[in-house]
Amino acid sequence: MSLSKTFTHVANRVAHAAGMPMTFIACCAIIVVWAATGPLLGFSDTWQLIINTGTTIITFLMVFLIQNTQNRDGAAMQAKLDELIRVGKGQNRFIGIEHLTEAEVEEFRKRCERAAKRAERAATE
Repeated sequence: MSLSKTFTHVANRVAHAAGMPMTFIACCAIIVVWAATGPLLGFSDTWQLIINTGTTIITFLMVFLIQNTQNRDGAAMQAKLDELIRVGKGQNRFIGIEHLTEAEVEEFRKRCERAAKRAERAATE
């Protein structure tokens, strides 16, 4: 299996597992256990370092895994929408607008709003 496919597989599995209620409960349990050991360890620097290091590492890795998953989901959704526009009655000029600048996308949005208002006025007349 290629590195890309392996990473995609792992990213999907981790992102799915991270969103499960049991994962949240397990994380809460870890925090409770860590907090409960504070008095036993005298709230030492090592005690604090354990949670700080653990959460930093997990957060750092999760950012990349979740971003990868979101990028793929967004690209897949965009491809589906583009196909619906292409085969439907939508205007093909909307295909690929996700590659425009923020200002250009905002201009498209304003044009759509103006067109919708014109259509609404025409329907009520």
